[in-house]
Amino acid sequence: MKVLIIGATGGTGKQLVEQALDRNYNVTAFVRKPSKLKIKHDRLKILQGNVLDLDSLNKAVAGQDVVLCALGHKRWLHPTKILSEGTRNIITAMEKNNLKRFICETSLGIGNSFGKMGLYYTFFVIPFILQFYFWDKYRQEKIIQSSNLDWTIVRPGVLTNGSAKGKYKHGSKIGNWFYTVKISRADVASFMLDQIEEKTYLNSSPGLCW
Repeated sequence: MKVLIIGATGGTGKQLVEQALDRNYNVTAFVRKPSKLKIKHDRLKILQGNVLDLDSLNKAVAGQDVVLCALGHKRWLHPTKILSEGTRNIITAMEKNNLKRFICETSLGIGNSFGKMGLYYTFFVIPFILQFYFWDKYRQEKIIQSSNLDWTIVRPGVLTNGSAKGKYKHGSKIGNWFYTVKISRADVASFMLDQIEEKTYLNSSPGLCW
């Protein structure tokens, strides 16, 4: 199995790389700054590129079996389309290379999971700190949902750097209206990798939290 991981230097991305290698996959990590990814392995290939550069994405996607996206950035306080336009380019590259399976991390609080991050995030963090970021995640999801790919959008709660528990809740009714729900990046990565073989959430957007 040849797996392309986009956003491989982020918190979830690094977990995806490590766990995919543990599952004996051949992994290609697509990164802007290769020096930020310290993992070395015989089955790991690191490609430098940018999701806003379609040519570099076409080269990365060619020959892969599945694409996992944990794309993110820290430009939270400014209008941005990095996630949405980057994802549009990923989809274009996948379609050009006849690749169908796409698994993408977004967040609870988007679409029909609105409000499920809890009161603190719904009424303070998202509207006052992450407003532009979440608007772009919303656009990102719409682009994925309108594609012809075999997609799964994974919507985790608040991400932590804790170790994997291996036990978590997932599905269409995940989250809480009142208190903040969380999950580790390690567990998110494990769930995303499970979706490579699973068909339960094909063309759907499961939530994920402890």
